[in-house]
Amino acid sequence: MDVTVWNEYRHEREDEDVAAIYPDGIHAALADVFADDHEVETATLEQPEHGLTEDRLERTDVLLWWGHEAHDEVEDEIVDRVQERVLEGMGLIVLHSGHYSKPFKRLMGTSCSLQWREDGGTERLWVVDPGHPIVDGIGESIELPETEMYGEPFDVPEPDRLVFTSWFEGGEVFRSGCCYRRGSGRIFYFRPGHETYPIYENEEIQQVLSNAVEWAAPTEGGVRSFGERK
Repeated sequence: MDVTVWNEYRHEREDEDVAAIYPDGIHAALADVFADDHEVETATLEQPEHGLTEDRLERTDVLLWWGHEAHDEVEDEIVDRVQERVLEGMGLIVLHSGHYSKPFKRLMGTSCSLQWREDGGTERLWVVDPGHPIVDGIGESIELPETEMYGEPFDVPEPDRLVFTSWFEGGEVFRSGCCYRRGSGRIFYFRPGHETYPIYENEEIQQVLSNAVEWAAPTEGGVRSFGERK
């Protein structure tokens, strides 16, 4: 399978604390999760065409997207490409603050807004759909000792399947693992991943991401036909 990991790659170059956690960038840390099982490439905001050329996207089976402070800098032409490829069958995994990314907002058709607090304390991600393949190998919950809080209301369409619900020390709850289908493509939004915490070093989080890539991969099926019927 061909996996592409996209990242703004801003915080790691501008913030010493983030660079200490992800010295080669969040995209490199995520790529390492899949390197043993898949063909993995990375792409970043400041590359030509944001690293997402037509050829790159054409050969991508699953695209992971991490963004935070530069959503508006993503060119609409590239958003069009990503949307088209998802509708054609490419999987899309949107991570953490990528909920505000242009591709996710386009595919959801909503503001994707939420409540947040940077010092969220402990988070417990409860598995609420234990039969779903994304949670294979995961127990009843994942506990993260330090994390940013995201809270409801979360302005997204009702998920086709909800696999995680988070609880935070402040009492907030959040739909943290949302599955969607758009056209022929599968989309998974996964909340954890704030840049100032080593979330992607957590083995259970890595397991979820590995499962999600397998789930989001294009599936074979009947040819979809549109237009006038003769």
